[in-house]
Amino acid sequence: MRTTARPAAIFPILIFCLALFLSGCGSSKMQVCNVAPGCCGPAAACPAPPQHLFAAGLNGKITSFPVFGGTLGTPTSITGPQVSFGMAVMGNQFLYASNSVAQPAGSVDAWTINPDSGALTAVSGSPFSLGSFSLPGGLAANNNAQVLYVADVGGIDALHADPTGALTAISGSPFAATTGLYLAVDPGDKFLFASDSTPPGNVLAFTLDSSGALTAVPGSPFPIAGTTSTEPQQIVVDSSGKFVYVDLLTTNQIAGFSIDSSTGALTPVPGSPFAAGNGPLGLATANNLLYVSNTMDGTISGYTIDPTSGVLTPISGSPFAISAAALTANLSGNFLYTSGVKGLQAWAIDGATGALTQVGSPVSFAGATMLVFAM
Repeated sequence: MRTTARPAAIFPILIFCLALFLSGCGSSKMQVCNVAPGCCGPAAACPAPPQHLFAAGLNGKITSFPVFGGTLGTPTSITGPQVSFGMAVMGNQFLYASNSVAQPAGSVDAWTINPDSGALTAVSGSPFSLGSFSLPGGLAANNNAQVLYVADVGGIDALHADPTGALTAISGSPFAATTGLYLAVDPGDKFLFASDSTPPGNVLAFTLDSSGALTAVPGSPFPIAGTTSTEPQQIVVDSSGKFVYVDLLTTNQIAGFSIDSSTGALTPVPGSPFAAGNGPLGLATANNLLYVSNTMDGTISGYTIDPTSGVLTPISGSPFAISAAALTANLSGNFLYTSGVKGLQAWAIDGATGALTQVGSPVSFAGATMLVFAM
């Protein structure tokens, strides 16, 4: 991962680049900087462009935040879905958001992402309708097959993205599924997992073929231990692709499963389900760490993930006094971003302990139900 420069450090670099540009740019030792048009200078002097955090939710907007060394920069917003429970980035090129209240049927909005500025441009044909009686929720992307999955009523829509980002249903879509809002694809794009709120609560597992089509894994749905309705919600696969975790809203727990790397079959990890705070909702993994937002407590629980067994162990100091709903980590897993009553906040993750330290000041933003990160 490239190191990014903080905003305060960029200004003198731009002045240096401009001076070099005025003196002539074209030497093999010079390059065009990405941070400003017409800026050139030695490769070591040119700062890398920012990465980007995208927020969506209940305010009719999609907002892009530039991120410099973990710190959130000044955001820009465009019109987005009024209500969205799913957002996904595909190949760092396209951003998709479900529109749960679109009329006359649910749809998916699509944008191209400017890699330098993070600016969003609507894909031609967007929004893409999912047909009558659709109620789109969570999204997940299969980058290998360029397929977007959408949790829908009684099924999972599978939509192929062409080179422009436009979406078309693949053969067999929608694929049969039960009731659930959230989806997750493993890092190798081999399996899709879905939370299933059918009592007492389950996790659905599918294999993905080269076209992105879904085939139910033998034994799916995989039950969550317990005799009451656990109401599984958000679901994530850890960065190793070995374990899947889902939060259980009504029992205040986290269920964990190990993934058979050949078949996709799930086996509960020892000790699952694990205790969380009240109202667990948002989930995020960062390398060998898992974080969950406890919406009724105003806290975040943090856990280490045993790399062999998948067992969760609370981090020292957890739960942290951080009020949040939506969570996401950056791609290298060294910063966590949260959305709560104080707005959007950035937290540095201690790689050794998992402890969280605030970076910068909160950025005002209301109504974010989903956060995603892109290069």
